[in-house]
Amino acid sequence: MTKDVWNIIEKVRSKKPLVHAITNYVTVNDCANILLSFGASPAMCEAKDEVEDFVALADSLYINIGTLTGEQKEAIFLAVKKASKLNKPVVIDPVGVGALVQRKEFILDLLKEFKISILKGNLGEIKTLAGMDARVKGVDSIDDGSDGIDACKILANKYNTVVAATGETDIITDGQRVALIKNGNPMLTLVTGAGCMIGALSAATAAVEKDFYKAAAASVLSMGLTGELAAEEMVGSPLPGSYKVKLFDSIYSLTEEKILKRSKIIWE
Repeated sequence: MTKDVWNIIEKVRSKKPLVHAITNYVTVNDCANILLSFGASPAMCEAKDEVEDFVALADSLYINIGTLTGEQKEAIFLAVKKASKLNKPVVIDPVGVGALVQRKEFILDLLKEFKISILKGNLGEIKTLAGMDARVKGVDSIDDGSDGIDACKILANKYNTVVAATGETDIITDGQRVALIKNGNPMLTLVTGAGCMIGALSAATAAVEKDFYKAAAASVLSMGLTGELAAEEMVGSPLPGSYKVKLFDSIYSLTEEKILKRSKIIWE
C-alpha cells in the first residue's frame, strides 16, 4: 500500500494537474508554492463571476474557509456546485468550524448538498462536525485525540466522503478502511499554513487518483515526511523562517526511497 503513495506522487509530477484553489489570504502563497513544489499547477481564482468557468477547466477544487468573507462564501457555493455536477474532485478544509457555528453550518450544508471527495481538518474540527465534544483554540486543535477514529468514521459514512484528521497521529478513513500516520515534526506547528498546504496537496493527489482514501493518505504522508526531512536538513536547531523554505525544497526532493524507508503509516 505504501508503494501506492509513491505511485500517486509520480502521477502528480507527470500529469501536473490544475488545482483550482479558493483559500484564505493568510496562506494562499504557501498553498501555491507547495503545489508547485509537489508537481501540480495552482490557480487561485475566487471571483464569483469566474469560478464556475474555471472549475470546468481545472482537474480538482480545493476549498479553505480560513478567512471566509460573504463574497467568498458565494463563490465557494457556486464552485462546489459546478465541480459536483462535473464529477470533479472537491477537497474541503473546514478551518475554524470548532470556534464559529456559522462556519460549521456552512460546511455541513456543503457536505449535505454536494459530492465532497475529501474532508481534511484538524481533529478538533472533525470532531465538531461529527457532533462530538472537541477542544479547540481559535482555528487550532488542542484535542487529546480520544475518539478520533470514531469521529472520522461517523463523518465519512454519513456524507460518503474520505475524512483526513491531522494531529499527533493523522487519521484517514473512508468509513471502512483506516490509515494511521505518525510522520511529522513539531516545527510544523510553528509556521503558518502547514494544514492548508496538506489540503492543497490532497486536491492534487485526488486529481490523479480516483481512490480518494489513497489520495488523502498520499498527501498527508507526503507533508508529514517532508516536515521531518526539512528539520533534518538544517544545521543546528531549526528556525521557523528557514524551516518553511526547507519544506518546499524537501517536498520537491521526495524520492521513492524516502517514501518507502521513512513512512510511518499503518494500513488497517
